[in-house]
Amino acid sequence: MEKPYRQSFTIQGKDFCNAGGASTEIKAILKDLGIDPVVVRRVAIATYEAEMNVVMYADRAELALEITPQAIRIHVNDTGPGIPNIDLAMQEGYSTATPEMREMGFGAGMGLPNIKRNSDGLTITSVEGKGTTLDITFHIN
Repeated sequence: MEKPYRQSFTIQGKDFCNAGGASTEIKAILKDLGIDPVVVRRVAIATYEAEMNVVMYADRAELALEITPQAIRIHVNDTGPGIPNIDLAMQEGYSTATPEMREMGFGAGMGLPNIKRNSDGLTITSVEGKGTTLDITFHIN
């Protein structure tokens, strides 16, 4: 791969019917490119968690995928309520999920911690009332 591979995906908030579509497509792309299955699994988990956070909490987001010989980068930029306290949101088990989300099996408070655990780098920026940006990096060995 001489030039970086780039693709973007639009994720619509509250669209539970199509939730997981972008992460499934990214997993297929990585497999087709022959990326190590361990890395593919980590990217798929983190991307799914990021995508579900958008579906549950944001209005919409753009998810950008970039693959180079050294790394896979995922950039998620959403418009939504933002995260008032990132440190609190990073604690396992902390959740602001509604009862309806919990009835669907979501809201265990593991989304952001799972992204951090499965990635090699995670940067979160958020502005209340505007939205949240995640920059997630995975090294390719």
